[in-house]
Amino acid sequence: MPLPKGVIAAGHPATAEVAAQVLRDGGNAFDAVIAAQCMAFVAEPVLTSPGGGGFLMAETAGGKQTLYDFFVQTPGRKKKASDLSFFPISADFGEARQEYHVGPGSIAVPGMVKGLFRVHRDLCTLPLKRLASPAIERAREGMEVNRFQARLFEIVRPIYTSSLEALRIFKSSQLNHDIVRPGEILKQPELANFLEKLVQQGEACFYDGEIARAITRICSMDGGHITREDLQNYNVVLRKPLMINFKNHSIAINPPPSTGGILTGFALELMKSIDADDLPFGSELYLATLVELQKLTNKARMDGVAGSGGSRQGILDPFFLEAYKKEILGRYASFKGTTQISIADRDGNLASLTSSNGEGSGVMIPGTGVMLNNMLGEQDLNPAGFHSWQPDKRLTSMMAPGLLRMADGQRVVFGSGGSNRIRTAILQVLLNLMEFQLPLEEAVNAPRIHYEQAELNVEGGFESAHLNKIKESCSRHKIWKEKALYFGGAHSVSTGPRGVKGAGDGRRGGVSVIV
Repeated sequence: MPLPKGVIAAGHPATAEVAAQVLRDGGNAFDAVIAAQCMAFVAEPVLTSPGGGGFLMAETAGGKQTLYDFFVQTPGRKKKASDLSFFPISADFGEARQEYHVGPGSIAVPGMVKGLFRVHRDLCTLPLKRLASPAIERAREGMEVNRFQARLFEIVRPIYTSSLEALRIFKSSQLNHDIVRPGEILKQPELANFLEKLVQQGEACFYDGEIARAITRICSMDGGHITREDLQNYNVVLRKPLMINFKNHSIAINPPPSTGGILTGFALELMKSIDADDLPFGSELYLATLVELQKLTNKARMDGVAGSGGSRQGILDPFFLEAYKKEILGRYASFKGTTQISIADRDGNLASLTSSNGEGSGVMIPGTGVMLNNMLGEQDLNPAGFHSWQPDKRLTSMMAPGLLRMADGQRVVFGSGGSNRIRTAILQVLLNLMEFQLPLEEAVNAPRIHYEQAELNVEGGFESAHLNKIKESCSRHKIWKEKALYFGGAHSVSTGPRGVKGAGDGRRGGVSVIV
């Protein structure tokens, strides 16, 4: 029986299926991930956009690993806060609310378009026209909005209803002045035309052509930062992955200046000091240890990452780690809009792409159907305060696409959406795989916890009897009734001696396809 051509996990059936068709047609994992990302613009518009940015962790069949950084860049010059259009909205997750800032003053320099073109030049085998055509067709013909995507629109309703251009495109066909509903057909002909233009004219039309002029005109007139020079000077950065060794397993993950990978590495370094045989998954002791790991990682985020100047070593320095190991061992004795595409092909090419548009700024590029990002309005990306960013710098991110080589040779392609919950989602999936040897689907869909700003959130699914100790240690806590998109979306795949597996994270509409 021939080996499968590959496996895909993504946040929407259409995103996964277009990647599967590319693999069937002889494309590699990188062809498939480009096609999937283009489709995600159409099928997952709240989570990802050509107006945002992302990262691709790539491993070729020959074993070369490269992190493609095409995340957003801060503008070269900063306007006074009083000259900006920059205002708050509240996103309603059901059992939690989070505030974001939007408007032209929230837009950072987009990297997505240049990133896709660079990956295509370096790694792909099929023409870009072939890879983008399915997304162009679906945008023009329309796509039924499923319940999960409709839920996302509902969460960020204030953004889409405050923008006349956005509401015109994403409005309900049944209810006036309301956002699109489940089961409705969403047509995006302007986005189709935009993608077609990109294929025909190349990335220059976005960074130095009529689209660039439209972006800078909006920012100049309506209170944004971005200039023509910002767009012209944007570059994709190729980075060496951060390597983490954990008990005979090897992890390649997004390196600094992004923080998600190094914070995950920090938590895993602390976990090395603990014998997992004494901590069954979901037990009271395991949950208490996981809370302490997250508390210390939050502290390290400020102590180490903020003060390390983007150093590769930073909080993984042995002297820095030792103080935290002592602290967790003492306690042990007594006890973000983001989407993920993971692909592996038959030849051994691996692709993990995490992308985001934030929640969207509410600002549409006229005539394109593209909403620009609000990364300068994301509190998680601006921990030192809004408007404190340094000009012309790559904005840090929690996004942490990565690759895991397990001790038995099984390869796992992982990553997650979920804002600041990304690092805790990835940490828990990796521990489920490496420490508890859970099958991939169980590792991804097992319940999670998240500790942040002195509040503990516990996802539904843990035995209530095991929650007593962590509730005692966290006076502010919220016990969720069921699994929720708040806790991330860790769509993952694996291939190797134990076979080919895919796991779409059900929290974020995830699906997997084996070709």
